[in-house]
Amino acid sequence: MNKQEVIICKNLEEDLRNVISSHKFDKLFILTDNNTSQFCLPLTENIDTVKNATKITIGVEDSNKNLETLTHVWSELSNGGATRHSLLINLGGGMVTDLGGFAAATFKRGISFINIPTTLLSMVDAAVGGKTGINFNGLKNEIGAFAPASEVIIDSEFLKTLDYENIMSGYAEMLKHGLISNHENWRELLLFNFNDNIDYKSLQALIGKSVSIKENVVEQDPFEKNIRKSLNLGHTVGHAFESYSLKGDNHALHGYAVAWGLVCELYLSHIKTGFPSERLRQTVTFIKEHYGKLHFTCKDYEALYELMTHDKKNESANSVNFTLLSDVGEIKINQIVSKEEIFESLDFYSETMG
Repeated sequence: MNKQEVIICKNLEEDLRNVISSHKFDKLFILTDNNTSQFCLPLTENIDTVKNATKITIGVEDSNKNLETLTHVWSELSNGGATRHSLLINLGGGMVTDLGGFAAATFKRGISFINIPTTLLSMVDAAVGGKTGINFNGLKNEIGAFAPASEVIIDSEFLKTLDYENIMSGYAEMLKHGLISNHENWRELLLFNFNDNIDYKSLQALIGKSVSIKENVVEQDPFEKNIRKSLNLGHTVGHAFESYSLKGDNHALHGYAVAWGLVCELYLSHIKTGFPSERLRQTVTFIKEHYGKLHFTCKDYEALYELMTHDKKNESANSVNFTLLSDVGEIKINQIVSKEEIFESLDFYSETMG
């Protein structure tokens, strides 16, 4: 898999103009959702090439990350005269970069694309690393491909368009990166001050560290055969929580589900691989203070477990495969966890999160 270039932006117009000019293409398309079309696209339209690009707009919610929306994007590319030499810019959050990347990877067997993530979650997770895809049959990211963007342009100015919940959603992935990296980064993330006046300059510095952690992991293992599985910390339970929430009225943001998943998976790390109880307590306290709680009862355990059995890391239909930690930065991949232990972790979640 080709390595993508990640650009921590200082001047969006200048950086984007330089990136576009480095490509040879016959037609330029730009994919946005209804929100980024209104709030983010205007920040790019002083560039003549972007101003004249063919615009494709899709819905905002993650429920739009489906085959129907994908077909719409393919149709817009085809009707707009796209060829194998065309270029697509994905301007938006993780849903846009995931779906847009998959559309680009499959249209005409693959066209080049640039990701400009506009949410914290997409900056540190979805837009970087080359995973693309859609939800299918009620499951998150069930259909997809490894296809890296040519470039990823990260500009913290876009974060000023986000509410607190969407900032925190992305921050959960950063917390995961801290847990799989080193004590210094993990502590720094736990101490960051979320108040009415977020220091975006300091946050961008933390974003740069987070992206570097993910890039390093992806470079070592681009197709998730080994150490890249560390990026799934919190996601086995987290994706189950997220899919479970989609069946009700209170749809959980992805990062919130991951944060809740971390509670369970760090508990499993504690009982199975010796993750220190004090670090478990500190991390769970941070998550409890900033993410609230997903409400479920023991009657829902079977449904949650069934969702976990569909996780793509599993090596058989009868076992659930986790990434766990023996300490911050000490990763244990391919840890098989029993149904009883998973239920115990859900008990811990219910008791600890209040």
